[in-house]
Amino acid sequence: MDTIELVNFKDLTFTEKVMVLSWRNNPHIKKWMYNTQTIPLKEHLQFIDTLKNSKDKQYFVVKEKEHYLGVIDFCNITKESLEIGLYKNPNTHNVGKVLLTTILNYSFEVLKVNIVLSEVFESNKKAYDLYISIGFKPFSSKIINNKKVICMELENENR
Repeated sequence: MDTIELVNFKDLTFTEKVMVLSWRNNPHIKKWMYNTQTIPLKEHLQFIDTLKNSKDKQYFVVKEKEHYLGVIDFCNITKESLEIGLYKNPNTHNVGKVLLTTILNYSFEVLKVNIVLSEVFESNKKAYDLYISIGFKPFSSKIINNKKVICMELENENR
């Protein structure tokens, strides 16, 4: 894990911003997002601009050496908790655990929160099983886009 680098979205080059958008708009990625629409470049760039003044959101590209693994994000950051998200570079395989471990290390060691919250579509069995294997516990569910979403949490003391 000591070869992992986090590149803040605010510091991405234009080429990296376009690369991230291509991942996000990939059909295999966007099918697991709440917004399944194709995101235009202008909207993507505007979103990244909003992060410059945001106190409760942080987005990063995760790199290992020169390989781009995916994106991790932290939203609704408070002193006590935060919500996470992640998606992988669609050209990589078996990086989910690295991305999730990176999220937890950053959440608990850098941001110093006590609780990490996540949501996963029930039909995304691979992601659900990964969260469970790391120690996340389901605590509720809801319906988004006519699909069941499992709300999960992990407390720092339980990891």
